Amino acid sequence: MRQKRQQPEFYASEPEFLIGVMNRHQGWAAIVCLIGGGQEINTGEAGIEEWLCAARDHYPDWHIYISHQLESIGYLHGFDLAPLESRLTRAEALHLSVSLRSFRSERLSGAVGALVSGDAVEARMAMQDVLKTFPIFITRSLQCAKHYLRQRARGSERYGLLASSGAKRIKALGIHVDVPLDPANWFLNGQDDVRSSYYLEDAATEFEVQGLELDWTAVLWDGDLVYQDGGWSCRRFRGTAWQAVRDEQAQRYRQNAYRVLLTRARQGMVIVVPEGDVVDPTRLPAQYDPTWHYLQSIGLPQLD
Repeated sequence: MRQKRQQPEFYASEPEFLIGVMNRHQGWAAIVCLIGGGQEINTGEAGIEEWLCAARDHYPDWHIYISHQLESIGYLHGFDLAPLESRLTRAEALHLSVSLRSFRSERLSGAVGALVSGDAVEARMAMQDVLKTFPIFITRSLQCAKHYLRQRARGSERYGLLASSGAKRIKALGIHVDVPLDPANWFLNGQDDVRSSYYLEDAATEFEVQGLELDWTAVLWDGDLVYQDGGWSCRRFRGTAWQAVRDEQAQRYRQNAYRVLLTRARQGMVIVVPEGDVVDPTRLPAQYDPTWHYLQSIGLPQLD
């Protein structure tokens, strides 16, 4: 609104603005919001919390209907519902529990959520159920993962490489996440086009694939999210070294980036955790091995 509509004083969030539009309607109005959990990956994205904040702070006459599921940490992150209780109704039917993205496993999103949360016990239990119908493998070899994708895809099934926008050191493997990618060419062009996902030369990040899917994916796991001391450590690569991410919101964005990447496959995926290099201080095996062992501990089988 400030840039394209020349309204320099506009500071409303998207939910606040949209509720404001409907609030001008005479009589009654309803807004139906389809909002996923753990999908905030960039500054300005706040999920369900921002809708609740707008209703709490600016629109006291609106009634709110939510699922009980939204009260979990994965959705509200400690948001206090108490000020809204007088106009809040919980209806379990509002939770869309069946995922249409992964038709081979309706429970993939939950298993990935447990994986990203670092809860090894819950993740292992969830993965055991998912692996019955949805193949997920882990490997230390990018070439092995590429071979797997090419062998498993049938007919027009699409496959491609995915990586976090913070995965700066997979550059050593020939994958440059900082190089701009043309999503139209990558997602739509055929197997004879070097720009397409089929060539397995360019990796799409969480920004290109949010809301989109492939049939088969290989997810490259770099040092921007490493498993340490029983939990995840978020880092960003600056200059010539990794730096710890202290900001809680930035940590959430990084974990959600991997949540997005790990839920883009419709039929199956491979997770690639590089072996690292003892002569490269930015890619030491000690940085990658704990993540590899964590994925092993939750029952993900290794790709031969």
